[in-house]
Amino acid sequence: MINKLQQTRLGAWPHAGHCRALKQTAALLLGLVTLPLLQAQTFTTLYSFTGGSDGGEPVAGVIQDPAGNLYGTTYLGGTTNCVYGDGCGTVFKIDTAGNETVLHSFTGPDGAYPYTPLTRDKAGNIYGTTYYGGSVGLGAVFKLDTAGNETVLYSFTGGPDGCEPDQGLVIDKSGSVFGTTIGLDCRNNGTIFKVDSAGKFTILHGFAGAPTDGASPSYGHLTMDKYGSLYGVTTGGGSSGCNQPYGCGVLYELNRNGTFTVLHSFAGGTSDGCFPFGSVAMDEAGNLYGTTFGCGSGNVGTIWKVSKKGSETILHNFSVSDPGGCNPFAGVVTGGLESANVYGVTAGCDYSLWKLTSAETKLAQLYSFDLTGGGPPMGEAWQNAKGTLYGTTSYGSTYNYGTVWKYVP
Repeated sequence: MINKLQQTRLGAWPHAGHCRALKQTAALLLGLVTLPLLQAQTFTTLYSFTGGSDGGEPVAGVIQDPAGNLYGTTYLGGTTNCVYGDGCGTVFKIDTAGNETVLHSFTGPDGAYPYTPLTRDKAGNIYGTTYYGGSVGLGAVFKLDTAGNETVLYSFTGGPDGCEPDQGLVIDKSGSVFGTTIGLDCRNNGTIFKVDSAGKFTILHGFAGAPTDGASPSYGHLTMDKYGSLYGVTTGGGSSGCNQPYGCGVLYELNRNGTFTVLHSFAGGTSDGCFPFGSVAMDEAGNLYGTTFGCGSGNVGTIWKVSKKGSETILHNFSVSDPGGCNPFAGVVTGGLESANVYGVTAGCDYSLWKLTSAETKLAQLYSFDLTGGGPPMGEAWQNAKGTLYGTTSYGSTYNYGTVWKYVP
């Protein structure tokens, strides 16, 4: 189920203690096989990965172009020319008929083992990050043009620039891309960085960790508002009010002038969540939404909302008996035809695609994944303007290397 490199990564963390135990617990949860509930008839498996040249184990979700094609990354598979072993991962495309095309197979110096979602510019160029690889093996930022030519925009060195980018990128109107590093092997707390359209790399913020700052942003991608401010969560760090020695994580803003603000420090315990992974979503009023992997009244995660003024509301507490599953690695998505609703996936308990309406705190389970059809989903869902949801499962299905799926409400 989980290969040796994944077990190492799930167990690794810049701070030993609770964070290592957290990811080891996550690995155990991913190994559970759950019985499916009544499946929705609007769910379709678009593609099942074989783990060979087509790629395998997509950890991140997918994005969609205006023509309806889907793009994503696989952590494994691709060419056997990888300097780290068989298959360093791929960038793939799924067309509207469900046909897969490998746009790029990583070999190591050009990047290796992407865990992150992609982003596209208006010209159709694709940008992303890899967790390993690059010139010194500590991760890379890459661009893939419309002809399939890959360019390494930056290779991380493990110094002040950080290492091991564990989140995807967001792009602004000028063509600059913004992302983060997690900073595991370089033993810092991670960074926020920018690569402009000319290829210039800039460190925008170095995380300092608890008690005044966040630490180790992981999964998903940054969120940018219409003014160019960036929003995200970190899995560690935060105020000393949390009962964990290295913090329970923070929600933060980095505005376009470079001012960094912690909007909320997660307190953990039963009244708040802890260890947020993934992206945050923003509604038209500027409220932010996301999930935590742990804590809350059920001790297996929460769905939260933070207002523009920094006031937090817990929208839902996951539990081990929750039909919506538990322990989400992914954030949430809002929008489409029902912009008041929040959608997401869970990677523990009953692997689920779920919906939470603005008027309720009880989840509606839209689909229950099992390993036969693909599961668990670790990357966040993508929702288009018609409300159709797309995503991936990291394991399971015919070849046990994951899937790309579609759900029509």
